[in-house]
Amino acid sequence: MSLKTWTLFALLASVPAIASASTARQTESITPSTHYSASVPRDRQIQLALSAAPPEVASKATVYILGAKGYEKAREGSNGFSCIVERTFRGTVQTSVGPMCFDAEGSRTLLQVHFFTEEMRAQGKSEEQIKADIASGYKDGRFKAPGKPGICYMLSSENYLYNPETKQSGPFPGHLMFYAPYMTAKDLGYAAVTGSMQPYLVEPGQPDAMLVVVPAP
Repeated sequence: MSLKTWTLFALLASVPAIASASTARQTESITPSTHYSASVPRDRQIQLALSAAPPEVASKATVYILGAKGYEKAREGSNGFSCIVERTFRGTVQTSVGPMCFDAEGSRTLLQVHFFTEEMRAQGKSEEQIKADIASGYKDGRFKAPGKPGICYMLSSENYLYNPETKQSGPFPGHLMFYAPYMTAKDLGYAAVTGSMQPYLVEPGQPDAMLVVVPAP
């Protein structure tokens, strides 16, 4: 699973514009054109990963940063949460940068898929190959969907995500993601998932489906 956060851009139609000039300046440092990678300084990677969660959570979370072979543990935590900076690609072009902080259940399940994704990228595997291997991994039991409700914080002011409709990347407001494995629009009482609805369902019907809520500014 690469995080399907680029689909969250559909939510922008229903979310008031909240990006300030200072947020825009911050985001400039992590745009995909700068190729967020293991070359980003360690302290910057840690700071960006921790920006995903509330301070009381981030202060005790385990932190992983990108290294030459994938994610590496930069700090051991004590509260079961794990913070990373996730990135997505379309082909070979980096399209998003998303600081994330998973709770214990997400760390046990979904985070393992993120680890695998970056390991495969480091080995030169294509995004299509990685996606296919992850799908197989869920089927054969190598990867598991969350087994109980939980949360992934994405509250950073430096989220930079891809909009498939405009084919452009840009800032996206901080938000909360709740595990909803295999949930569909029907389960929510929706005729279909559209950008005007909250909670918004990411990856409906898939093991990594999540409900997304953008807090009021």
